[in-house]
Amino acid sequence: MDRTLTNFIRSLRMAEVRISTAETLDAMNTVELVGYRDREFLKHSLSLVLPKTADEKEAYDACFDQFFAHHDVSGERNENAESEHEGEGEEDENSGEGEGEGGGSGGQRQPGEPNAGKKKKKSKAKPNNNLYEEEPEEDLGQGEMTDAQSALGQLLMSNSRVELSMEMARAGEEVNVRDIQIFTQKGLYSRRVMDEMGLADLNQEISNLKDMPSIPARRLGQELKRRRDFLREQVRDYVERQFLLNADVSGKKLREELLRKVKLSNVEHRNFRLIQEIVYKMAERLSALHSRRKKIFKRGALNVPRTLRHNMSYDGAIFDLHWKSVKVDRPKVFAICDVSGSVAAYARFMLMFLYSLDEVMPKVRSFAFSSDLAEVTDLFERNHIEDAIAKVVRDYSGGSTDYGQALIDFKKHCLDDVDNRTTIIILGDARNNYGDAQADILKEMYDRSKRVIWLNPESRLSWNTGDSEMRKYQAYSHQVEECNSLMHLERVVGNLLKQAAH
Repeated sequence: MDRTLTNFIRSLRMAEVRISTAETLDAMNTVELVGYRDREFLKHSLSLVLPKTADEKEAYDACFDQFFAHHDVSGERNENAESEHEGEGEEDENSGEGEGEGGGSGGQRQPGEPNAGKKKKKSKAKPNNNLYEEEPEEDLGQGEMTDAQSALGQLLMSNSRVELSMEMARAGEEVNVRDIQIFTQKGLYSRRVMDEMGLADLNQEISNLKDMPSIPARRLGQELKRRRDFLREQVRDYVERQFLLNADVSGKKLREELLRKVKLSNVEHRNFRLIQEIVYKMAERLSALHSRRKKIFKRGALNVPRTLRHNMSYDGAIFDLHWKSVKVDRPKVFAICDVSGSVAAYARFMLMFLYSLDEVMPKVRSFAFSSDLAEVTDLFERNHIEDAIAKVVRDYSGGSTDYGQALIDFKKHCLDDVDNRTTIIILGDARNNYGDAQADILKEMYDRSKRVIWLNPESRLSWNTGDSEMRKYQAYSHQVEECNSLMHLERVVGNLLKQAAH
């Protein structure tokens, strides 16, 4: 398979453009037809088979421009650009002497070429910032140079941007430059690419040529040093492009993966927006996984009237069998959340989880408390989910935590609505400030409901210590889980959806 195309598709996937195996094969056929010669034609052709939505097309355009920016295969010098660089200040001279992303260092100055001596004098007056230079270079003037012996030296002196680009890309593949994830790794990968291209042999050759008695040899050493420094800039640009193509997204994925596992109570407020994005992504994944018709087909129980009706066109011959089916009712979900103190962060994202699954999630009735319990379902119906959660945390997080009073309020207002299709989810640390636990009410809820799930954000080692009533509540819960991260919440909600589907 074409490595360039597969790397490009990998970059698109990192940019969250969804590309299936079939679409990859379509892209291969497209490239086989149009080739790489016409860049714009290739871009428009691939845009017909890879991106699908408007957002993906925008990401595709940006990714294509970045990925193929260094593939200048014309092999021609831009004389206008060169003349512009020659007129620039001293700080731009090194970059002006070369053209192209491949780092071909421009053309080799031949004897008699105008402005060559002028540039030598300017570089002589510049401060010495090159780690490889120990003293100012002597002015050897223009003239003949010997032939380079190292492989990289020969490549630099050949003035072939195409070959240099290919060698740079090969070295990048060898050192896995696409694995770059953070900004501070750019220097590391630049050095690795240079080493893979043969920097050590080139440095040794430059050192040897410096001490040679022959002026053409020393002149070659100076030219190789200049081209090496320009190549270093080109390699840095190449690595930076790989960083922009891969690291921003992969770095975000890395942060997302960490935030999935970290305790929500330890998450800084500035990361809440990213966590909300993660919650929505998880919800979309769960929705896609569970958005199927919730029916149980009873094979063996033939629906005779329906079978006869659908086979009338066959003159009574039975070709299509139809079976009796029983539709499974969507169960009710009651979410009771402690929103006091640090527990509020867990409640915030659990409610966000539940209400983001409105397509496949059964009807959710939400309750919040720190002492007195209040139903907040209407808040979510009247407000955007984020605004509703903020109001719940703001209005109900005050007061001393009292699980006993919350259970009394629940029994008073809605215990009669609990039946054998009801799942009750309670999120809280069960720390009751040494008050009455009212475990007998939880027992009634346990007997009436289909399931009682208690999610405790504290570590299991902390359960049943101090004022925790977890031992009493655990006895009347069908499922008790430690739940203090998004990964835990995703697992619990995923299991809930599985049970709702059966």
